[in-house]
Amino acid sequence: MNTFKFCPKCATPLAIGAVDAGPQRLRCSSCEFVHWDNPVPVVAAIVEHEGGIILAHNRAWPQKFFALITGFLEKDDPDPASGVLREVEEELGLKTARVAEFVGHYPFPRMNQLIIAYHVVAEGEIVLGEELAEYRRFAFDQLRPWPAATGLALRDWMLKRGHTPLPFLPPEKA
Repeated sequence: MNTFKFCPKCATPLAIGAVDAGPQRLRCSSCEFVHWDNPVPVVAAIVEHEGGIILAHNRAWPQKFFALITGFLEKDDPDPASGVLREVEEELGLKTARVAEFVGHYPFPRMNQLIIAYHVVAEGEIVLGEELAEYRRFAFDQLRPWPAATGLALRDWMLKRGHTPLPFLPPEKA
């Protein structure tokens, strides 16, 4: 879903048009600005803490939904691994975290994002940041990955460790 209607450089209305030999993009007929609409990089952490995996509920999400710790990769982050540690500190207050491994990258087309997932091991007391309403710690055998983006990362991580994920349940059955 495109949210741009006007050129951010000259305020001329944008129109769909071809760019080089590629796909149709929003373009400005006045200054030749092109809205590329590339995916936004998002870092995700499978946070291992006190023998379990932390899933969190964001204040803006539907009531029963818990997921991995995520956040936008910031331009000042030296690399995605540093960005994921920053997010773990911001959202869970865990300063003593370390990246154990890169899990993978996963498209999330509905949000136009590319998820860059890591396994993070952390210690200390969890103090929730302002975006989170609550968290839960799950044993490995209680995890039930969801069928999109960060859920696929969690599934892959579990399978790599020899854990069999529980089958996905739609929200109305959870």
